[in-house]
Amino acid sequence: MTMHRTARVSVDAMIEDLRTLVEVESPSRDLDALAVSAKSVAAVIESRLGGRAVLVESEAGPHVHWSGGGDPRVLVLGHHDTVFPLGTLERRPFTVQDGRITGPGVFDMLGGLVQAVHGLAALDDRSGVEILVTADEEVGSRSSRALLEERALACGAVLVFEGAADGGALKTGRKGCGTFQVTITGRASHAGLEPAAGVNALVEAAHQVLDIAALSRPDLGTTVTPTVASAGTLDNVVPAEASVIVDVRVESATEKDRIEAAFAALSPHLDEAQIAVTGSVSRPPMPESASAGLFALAQRLIPTVEARSVGGGSDGNFTAALGVPTLDGLGAVGGGAHADHEYVLVDTMAERANLVTGLVSAILRP
Repeated sequence: MTMHRTARVSVDAMIEDLRTLVEVESPSRDLDALAVSAKSVAAVIESRLGGRAVLVESEAGPHVHWSGGGDPRVLVLGHHDTVFPLGTLERRPFTVQDGRITGPGVFDMLGGLVQAVHGLAALDDRSGVEILVTADEEVGSRSSRALLEERALACGAVLVFEGAADGGALKTGRKGCGTFQVTITGRASHAGLEPAAGVNALVEAAHQVLDIAALSRPDLGTTVTPTVASAGTLDNVVPAEASVIVDVRVESATEKDRIEAAFAALSPHLDEAQIAVTGSVSRPPMPESASAGLFALAQRLIPTVEARSVGGGSDGNFTAALGVPTLDGLGAVGGGAHADHEYVLVDTMAERANLVTGLVSAILRP
């Protein structure tokens, strides 16, 4: 890959900033840890870009917002929460070895955040740029959604620094995604003395799992996958309760509507069993049309860069659904998101930071 211009970035400095962020563990929903993490993110932003990064308090932890001043034109979007519990760092410390950086959260998505900050630092004029780093993306963005949508609409263009797709491809489309929980209520009885007196919630759950799995339409890009089930208390008791959790991914608003209606219409197979459903397709699909213009700018900077539609969701789903041009996957090149082998490739960091500089320059001064 070749850029048409090279920004002034230091890979060593990026690695040190990444170390700083990774070594402050930030599991979603841990408010104390996220408060420390937000201060660390704000400090890195301020040290590289100047100005003041504001902590926006929320029930999910602090979000970090920075503005370069002037009329808002582009929103750099990321998150500082990670999926790894406290203590992961001790078992898997930040390491740079054989051209790879490893550690909890390096790829998803602290590496991308650091590259974005350093790419912006290479700009002579950062007026019109905003950064928003949220605290709850990994758990659905419930507390940050209104804020990120507000800033996206105000700025008019969104660059999302989630990790790149395979080979460094940018993410130009994402499936809509959501989680449903189906709760079954039956009636307990003695499994040996009076099994027929009970209403077996586990048997009802088995029927529901088959009905739910049948909602998948792979030909339309729709996957409906039961992922977690629980039932029962003791081996000699007919279970009175059961639950099933289901992961859903869709490519279109039509399929979103179909799936949500189908879950609402689930009905019991056993007499006297009761079913309650919660959940929705909470992240709408991100159509490729939302990224077309911004991807064309990226191709001017890196002619060989590829576009990829992916199944995972991000906050880019929300901004694209508003009609705001959104380009995703601009973050670190590596892999292993949410896994112990998560990594970032060192020799790609400068180029990705250069891409930030070039993209933001093109948006601000076309």
